[in-house]
Amino acid sequence: MKRDSRLSTVLHALLHMAEQQQPMTSETLARCMGTNPVVVRRTMGLLREAGIVTSSRGHAGGWTITANLREVSLRDLHGALGEPAIFAIGNRNETPDCLVEQAVNAALDGAFQDAEALLLERFADVSLSDLAADFARRHAERRSERE
Repeated sequence: MKRDSRLSTVLHALLHMAEQQQPMTSETLARCMGTNPVVVRRTMGLLREAGIVTSSRGHAGGWTITANLREVSLRDLHGALGEPAIFAIGNRNETPDCLVEQAVNAALDGAFQDAEALLLERFADVSLSDLAADFARRHAERRSERE
């Protein structure tokens, strides 16, 4: 079953963008993430609508983060992406009149809802600045290992 990796992809792009002083083109971001520039433009367009990034055209154009990294949480990004399904598993709904299926679905629905609420709560606690700081720490450690 295919997983929705847009949140991970967006985080990857935004952390690359945070390290740059100038806009990054869709082509450059696509190379960083191993994807197609069209996918980057479509995804970044959602973030632009949410006020997280902006784009400019022309020779020096590209995508730029406009939001404060401390103020953008993983939950905000999940919302900007259209709140894709958290889990790739779900209920069977082939015979909704079946009492067994109803009992199973009721148990699973509660568990899925609880797990999703917990995950979204955690997403709200993690900001882009938290991820950028973690990246900077890892980068510094790797650099010191090489010296």
